[in-house]
Amino acid sequence: MKQTTILVIATVPVLMLGAMSKQSVTACAEHHKTTKTVAKQTVVKKTVAKKVATSKVAAKKPVVVASAKKTEIKKIEVPEVLNFKMKSLSEQDVDLSKYQGKVVMMVNVASKCGLTPQYEGLQELHKKYSGLGLAILGFPANDFGQQEPGTAEEIGEFCKKNYGVEFDMFSKIAVTGENKAPLYKYLTSAETNPEHAGEISWNFEKFLIGRDGKIVARFAPGITPTSEEVTKAIETELAKK
Repeated sequence: MKQTTILVIATVPVLMLGAMSKQSVTACAEHHKTTKTVAKQTVVKKTVAKKVATSKVAAKKPVVVASAKKTEIKKIEVPEVLNFKMKSLSEQDVDLSKYQGKVVMMVNVASKCGLTPQYEGLQELHKKYSGLGLAILGFPANDFGQQEPGTAEEIGEFCKKNYGVEFDMFSKIAVTGENKAPLYKYLTSAETNPEHAGEISWNFEKFLIGRDGKIVARFAPGITPTSEEVTKAIETELAKK
């Protein structure tokens, strides 16, 4: 009887323990399942958010298309008539190639000549056409009647004070004789300027050069800068692009 009682008492805890273990296992399984589901949902949300963010960045990022086309650099030769270096009134070197592509008028000028008032007409041309591509270059010369005796400073002051000259002025040169400047040798030589060759006859002789660097006209000293003959020639050359 005691043995039987002992066996019964010993079995009851085992059964209870078994029952408790089964509940615990069930609870753990449910908890694991819930945790796994939540974790899976979290991973899905993060993946979706990452895709959305990536698509937004891709939409904002500009598309750069590389071009295989090479840049071609063309060397443009300076016209012979502009392939000279001169000195400005302030004795600075000036490369005449800077006027390439413009319509250029070269004039030998003087301050004490009967034609000196032509400075006014030259300035009018400058104001009217410089914005369209005309460049007037004044070259003082003392070759005729010693009518340009002044220094560079005096010439500049005279032109500014009396005629408001704004176009480019250069230092004094010789335009005729043994000391003729190389530029004027070119302008007057039959070899380099066959159509408009000949020695300079007096102050304010005018050479007109087209955008392509060709000498297109020469006007005698007595032809005023604002005459129809001169302005028509200028406008014709300015119209050429």
